[in-house]
Amino acid sequence: MQNKSAQFGEADRGIARIAKALSHPARVRILRLLAEYGRCFTGTLVHELPLSQATVSQHLRELRQAGLIRGEVEGPATCYCIDYAALTTVSAEFGALFSGVCCSEPTVRIQTHNFIGGEK
Repeated sequence: MQNKSAQFGEADRGIARIAKALSHPARVRILRLLAEYGRCFTGTLVHELPLSQATVSQHLRELRQAGLIRGEVEGPATCYCIDYAALTTVSAEFGALFSGVCCSEPTVRIQTHNFIGGEK
């Protein structure tokens, strides 16, 4: 049985993957902290957030799997930074999505169908 999401284009699946990674406020805050500091060790992020180390690590893993951040092991700790090349691509993809969705009137109108009891 094929996964239904495979029936959608790669661009749509990519946008959905990024949206899912950004769907938690802690992950958005992590990105803001990384943008502010440039790079952070896990411990610094744990100190800045009202979350346990295990929870912060889980959020970092989600952001890394989505390709938004990179982590490099430095001794006993991992140092994280934003992957700006990936973020530039993501920004362009979301920009294209929103400009196509919200900034122009559709040129094709969907026809209404006659239903029992009148037109809906």
